[in-house]
Parts: sequence; C-alpha cells; structure tokens
Amino acid sequence: MTDYYDRHDGAPADDAGQPDTEHGMTRRQLMRHAGWFGGAVVLTVASGEVISHIADSRDTNAGAAAEAVAAGSGTLRFVQVSDSHIGFQGPANTDVAGSFTEAINQVNSLGFRPEFVMHSGDLTHLSTAGQFDQVKQMMTGMQTDRVFTVPGEHDSIGDAGRAYRRTFGMGTLGDGWYSFDTHGVHFIALVNTLSLEKLGHLGNAQIDFVRKDLAGLPSDTPIVVFSHIPLFAMYPKWGWSTDDALKVIALLRRFSSVTCLNGHVHQLFTKTEGNITFHSATTTAYPLPKPGRAPAPTPQVVPARQLKDALGIRSVGYRQGDRELAIKDQRLA
Repeated sequence: MTDYYDRHDGAPADDAGQPDTEHGMTRRQLMRHAGWFGGAVVLTVASGEVISHIADSRDTNAGAAAEAVAAGSGTLRFVQVSDSHIGFQGPANTDVAGSFTEAINQVNSLGFRPEFVMHSGDLTHLSTAGQFDQVKQMMTGMQTDRVFTVPGEHDSIGDAGRAYRRTFGMGTLGDGWYSFDTHGVHFIALVNTLSLEKLGHLGNAQIDFVRKDLAGLPSDTPIVVFSHIPLFAMYPKWGWSTDDALKVIALLRRFSSVTCLNGHVHQLFTKTEGNITFHSATTTAYPLPKPGRAPAPTPQVVPARQLKDALGIRSVGYRQGDRELAIKDQRLA
C-alpha cells in the first residue's frame, strides 16, 4: 500500500475491405470495441456477459447510469487522468499546462470529492526535474485525499525513471510498482515503461510481485490494475501492447472481476476478454491517430476548436457488492 503523497457496431463505411491489423483483428472488429474521443463507457451485465455501452459524453443516459452508481451510499469514486505531457511544445497543443489545469478544474467540479486521483503516466514530456516539479505542484490543486501515479515512457527518458521515482516513488517497490486496497477493491499499479524496445515490458521481478500480491486474495475480490502501456495487444506495431503481460493476465484469470486502466494511446478504447475488461484513457495534452490511420503515432494537429473534444478526464464508480465498475469519460469542458 502506497500513497505517493497525501493531500495532498459502428465502423466507418470506408473501412470495408481494409487489411487486417497486425494483431489479427480487422479494423472493423477493432472498432467494435472502441469509442473514440470523448465517449462515455458504461458497463452492464446481462446473462453473465459484460457489455460495454459507448456513447457520447453528452449522452444523458450513459452519464446518468454512471452517476447513479457513483451516487450510491458507500460507493467508491475515483478519477483517472492521463498523458499530461507537461513540457511538450508543438502545434498539437501550444499550452499543455493550460489544458491540464482545465482538467484539474474539471476534476474539482465533478460534484463529489474523489477517493483518489490516478495519473496513468506521461506526466512530463522530457523527464526533467523542472517538469516533474511543475506537474507535482499542479496536482496538489486536485481536491482529493490522495494522488497516485504510474510512469509513462516519457517519464523515464535518459535515466530509467530515477527522476520520476525521486519525485513520485516514495514507498513503492522495485522500479515503482505498488498495490493498495479501499472499499473492498484491490488496486495494483504496474510499471511497464522502463525496459522498452518496442513493446511495454513488466519483467520477472514485477510479475513475481503480482503473484505474491494476489496470492492471499479471495477470487471474488474486485481487482483494478493501472499501467501506462496497454496490457492487451491494442496495436503492437506502434508499441501499444506489453510483451509479457500474458503472465500477469494468467494470474488475474481466477478473479471474477478485473478492470485494467491504462493511458499511452491518447484515446478511448474498451475491450472485454472473459473476466477482464481493458479501458484505455484519453489525454489532457494532444490526440494521437487511431491505430493504423497514420504512418506513426505522432501528435495530431486538429482545429483549435476541436482540441478539447479530444481531451478529457475519466471518473469511475464502484458500489460494494456490484460486479463491475461504472466508467464515465468526459470531454474537457
């Protein structure tokens, strides 16, 4: 248990006939699991099958469903923000500090005080001490009791994450991983950005940590796993996967409900495999292209009036006794 610091089916018609993606799904199949740019995702259970409903964040039915769960007595409510890239300079967003400030203000205007806020990586763009200090100072403005982080690959440029851990790694294990419990949910924060060649990588020491961490938990314990790079093969060609994640996935199979939340891809994506649902978060900095829709995953310049539609925050509600979490993604206001 670690507190980093206290207080502090709709594929586009033009997809027909396009080639398979690298991980064996057609682009149309890929899109069946995805809600791009600012959708709200609400999970329901019907006949034992998890169904993801993806809708516009202004879809009142989806929003109301998530908020109804969040409003219940004894409900856990937390927030995920991701990929603030403090220090980025480029036409895709000329003021990432400003948009992250707007995201913080939106967190503070949710109408409830989140149990905690998780930043799922790429807090900074170039891992400088000044950028780490800036983003830490900014996050002290979040009205929550606890703030957690996991590192992105941009947070470990040139020093294998040492500057990141000096700022955010107090009380963590190994290269910065940890776990904690609240409201009957077990949370695991993983680091898969330090041994990068092409894909994310966890390593044997961290996988052994997960094995021991889960060993004593009953199988009906809800599990939430945070990482920066997706644990599933979203688009390996662009490094949007973790090469040894299946070893952790195997350890999670015995649990009745597992939710994996990641950043890195700067867009919403939901996929369910058996008992495990994966949700990629959007960004507060700049959009990246959809998988395979550009030569590389580089920052995308969009008209200024459309930038906020690509940025956002995520609130998550969980009521004890329920099987699934209710997830709501909101565009930056």
